[in-house]
Amino acid sequence: MQLLAEDDSVAKQVDTLILLAHGAGADMHHDFMQDMAKSLGAQGLNVVRFNFPYMRCNALDGKRRPPDRAPKLLLDFKLHITDLNERFRPKRLILMGKSMGGRMAAMLGHDTQLDGVICLGYPFIALKGGEPRLEPIAQCHAPLLVIQGERDKFGGKGLVDTWLAPFNAELKWLTDGDHSFVPRKSSGTTQAANLALAVSYSDNFVRSLHA
Repeated sequence: MQLLAEDDSVAKQVDTLILLAHGAGADMHHDFMQDMAKSLGAQGLNVVRFNFPYMRCNALDGKRRPPDRAPKLLLDFKLHITDLNERFRPKRLILMGKSMGGRMAAMLGHDTQLDGVICLGYPFIALKGGEPRLEPIAQCHAPLLVIQGERDKFGGKGLVDTWLAPFNAELKWLTDGDHSFVPRKSSGTTQAANLALAVSYSDNFVRSLHA
């Protein structure tokens, strides 16, 4: 795991801690993950990143593996939550995840004591099609924020709005963003601008939880 904005050796108790999970194809060291964590840390938020088991194995032998099944991912996520609660005793614990990591975070919101969940590019539909993955959102008891690119191939504008309407989830759009929040050049914005907006949305959401 990697902790930002708080010295692991001296931290006794933190106010708010964000546990940030990666997506299916890129680990905690991917530029997107590093940029989000550093930007959130710059806002004074404590952020922890970690790799799921299959990514830890990939790092050991250099082989590329598919993601573990959901039960294994959720168990590993819970172990990190337990460890962080014991080490830092945060007053508030927020789970944040990119794509698959966000879906796992929302699933944990059903039966885990959390103060909030933030999904960055939630994978609503598989690329091969099928029904939208709404059950984790429907069953999440924690306050939930979804930050989505307007052109996300896993669920873009015009679809996600309708899917989320029945649920108590907050939705924020990023202009012309794809699944990694990258817009087209013709959009007049940049990925950096969209990432900054995602950080702002996340920061406002976290602070609203204890306003």
